[in-house]
Amino acid sequence: MPDLKYFTAFLCFTAILTASEPDLRINDSEYFECPGLNVMVFHDFYPEGHQGGVTIIQHGERVVANGDLRLEPSPGQWQPIPKMGKRTIHRDRNEIEVSLSFPDSSRDKKGFNPIDYPDLHFAYTVRVAAEGKRFRIIVDLEAPLPAEWIGRIGFNLELFPGMLFGKMYTMDDQSGLFPPQANGPMTVDAQDEVQILPMAEGRILTIAPESEARRCTIESLQEPLLLIDGRGIHNNGWFIVRSLIPENTTRNAVEWIVTPSLIPGWKSAPVIHISQIGYHPDQRKIAVIETDKRDDSKYPVILSRIQPDGQKTEILKKQPESWGDFLRYTYYQFDFTEITDPGIYRLNCGDSDSEPFRIDKNVYQRHVWQPTLEYFLPVQMCHMKVMDKYRVWHGLCHMDDALMAPINHNHFDGYSQGPATLTDFQPGDPVPGLNQGGWHDAGDYDLRVESQAGTVHMLSLAYEAFHVDEDATTVDQKHHLVEIHQPDGKPDMLQQIEHGVLAILGGYQSLGRLYRGIICPTLRQYVLLGDGSTMTDNRVYDAALDEHETDGFRSGVRDDRWVFTEENPRRELQVAASLAAAARVLKHHDPALSARCLSAAGALWDSNKQSDARFKINAAAELWFTTNEETYKNFLTAQKEFMIRGLRWNAPIIGRIVPALDDPDLTRFIREAMVEYKKTLDEQKTRNPFGVPFEPRIWGAGWGIQNFGVGQYFLHKGFPDIFPEEDMLNALNFVLGCHPGSNTASFASGVGSRSILVAYGVNRADWSYIPGGVVSGTALIRPDLPELKEWPFFWQQTEYVMGGGASNFLFLVLAADYLLNGDH
Repeated sequence: MPDLKYFTAFLCFTAILTASEPDLRINDSEYFECPGLNVMVFHDFYPEGHQGGVTIIQHGERVVANGDLRLEPSPGQWQPIPKMGKRTIHRDRNEIEVSLSFPDSSRDKKGFNPIDYPDLHFAYTVRVAAEGKRFRIIVDLEAPLPAEWIGRIGFNLELFPGMLFGKMYTMDDQSGLFPPQANGPMTVDAQDEVQILPMAEGRILTIAPESEARRCTIESLQEPLLLIDGRGIHNNGWFIVRSLIPENTTRNAVEWIVTPSLIPGWKSAPVIHISQIGYHPDQRKIAVIETDKRDDSKYPVILSRIQPDGQKTEILKKQPESWGDFLRYTYYQFDFTEITDPGIYRLNCGDSDSEPFRIDKNVYQRHVWQPTLEYFLPVQMCHMKVMDKYRVWHGLCHMDDALMAPINHNHFDGYSQGPATLTDFQPGDPVPGLNQGGWHDAGDYDLRVESQAGTVHMLSLAYEAFHVDEDATTVDQKHHLVEIHQPDGKPDMLQQIEHGVLAILGGYQSLGRLYRGIICPTLRQYVLLGDGSTMTDNRVYDAALDEHETDGFRSGVRDDRWVFTEENPRRELQVAASLAAAARVLKHHDPALSARCLSAAGALWDSNKQSDARFKINAAAELWFTTNEETYKNFLTAQKEFMIRGLRWNAPIIGRIVPALDDPDLTRFIREAMVEYKKTLDEQKTRNPFGVPFEPRIWGAGWGIQNFGVGQYFLHKGFPDIFPEEDMLNALNFVLGCHPGSNTASFASGVGSRSILVAYGVNRADWSYIPGGVVSGTALIRPDLPELKEWPFFWQQTEYVMGGGASNFLFLVLAADYLLNGDH
């Protein structure tokens, strides 16, 4: 048994250390800060994404968010939210005050949001005041609540579940455990809404009392606290602490005292950011070291080689170069470009180690781009049954696509059908030809035409540039069957391109125009977690049949997805470019399909001749590359002014067409613009330590940086003396792990020593991933916390998408290998 006097002395010493550290104060970024604790007050306002309101960052991790009044005990994505007003900083009394009001119906002004706003209007303020190392949350109402809303409105504070599973809580004299799954009992409230009964009720809640890093005590001075598991109502819910607004109250309607635990002397440990797959011997190799701004230890960085027997040999040791401050951290760079010997390596800085990584000439050749082609793209294929040996990724789905969308209708996911269908089909009519091809976009099973076209385009450019003839998958269009890791004698990339254009051309032929998108009509279908084949009955709706009647091919169940159309010349020209590129690479694989692609691309070009020239450059270029017709070439040579507008987005095509046009005057003009553009890029790169133009925001920037990288490849090919290969490789390194924040994972699932293995894909409810899917990546918790959590329901951090995610990543990896190893 330990000596009591030494234990007592230790406690006293800990208390002295804690007391001697600074109290919570409002910093220059206008949030409360002390070592180990930050409290943000409505810096973010994205409640449906669990971002906003009163937010607590404890020991570097966001543990609490969305502190605000809500109408529901456990609100979901499509429920009423308040409107944020003025935010006032009172430094003299160490308080932040925010005015708000219900409801924020402005979010529904376009009609896309399926929120049923109640006839309720009231204003209130949320005040947060720091007191030493704790803080007080106070809610004041402008007027008492209406009698009918008593017992229905309360202050909610959401607890991030991923850090609490298996941890304990106490509520007054009760105790309990935070379970990894939601457990009942359930009940039905006075409004006939299903609710989950609280886990506990009382005045003082202590969260994770056993954990010094996560312990937090909340005391309510007014109504009792309710601890609720929001996942019982919404799968993506959090644990919620709630107390109701009492009747006949305005001032101090809610008053909580929040006391988080603080580890004395806490500083965030150094984080080593590297590519999680490693490096080619000939490329520049820079590790980025992220440190606490208060940490002046200045540790050296040690590069060691891991031997086959497990022993480590020190290869390089030196002080990293100081880069400066970015967001909330101080950064250093460790350049080990000089190390070129093949092998397995690891970096160390202080008590922190990187994941192991390789230096090798074949580092980009296996287990990097292949998961995207072998897993992600097949798994996303619509109108197919997708098998993987013993596993079924999903059954045959959406063979009842699709009914013509209703007119004058705004869909909750952003699609809009105007006053006409723009086709010969009437609302509710079955449209043939749509039950073929295409990939499910993101986690909601819709087919956006720009996502289909963007994926087709990037795969076509990749096949054209790098001649990838890998055959690992069977794609049987006749029988709507995919078999992963079962070769069928055909290049997988060409079969994926074929699958994409079948969806586009099927709609174009049936509708006489492009579809805008195909999506389920109801929220119940939209939030489906699981096998997409269960979304509909795969039988075309027939109004002549009773609801539960079927003839085997048609049914009376109106669950078919809807198809939307639009007038959008810019999107039509984007699709034209994709189809023209696909026509080139499909020419020998499927000549008839290639001809259909080219015919549709030409028709889309012809129907948009009066469109803005800026939107026509890509389509003209791809049509010229495919047909070599002077019409397209002459158009391009006349567009030099438009080419240099928005160079970041036009880069992929400019880097290809200017050298091919062989026009000295045009080349000279474009080169001058490119020199200026490169200066702009170089300035943007100085704003962060990762070597890419990167402006953190509420959504992860990974997809945009991949797009930038693809552009840099083509600019390097077209203007190698202006654009080095390094910018493209930096973009790839960012996606592969060299990005800010404590989570150093590769954004590409299943790629690298550490990668995102819990992602927002169609299997997110299983806390799983799809190999080769690429997530949006590290997002910003305003104003300065980079975050990439392990949580399957953060679409702004870990969602997979088509048309800019995985296909761009595949291209970048192939491009890196091509540039560093040549055509092998």
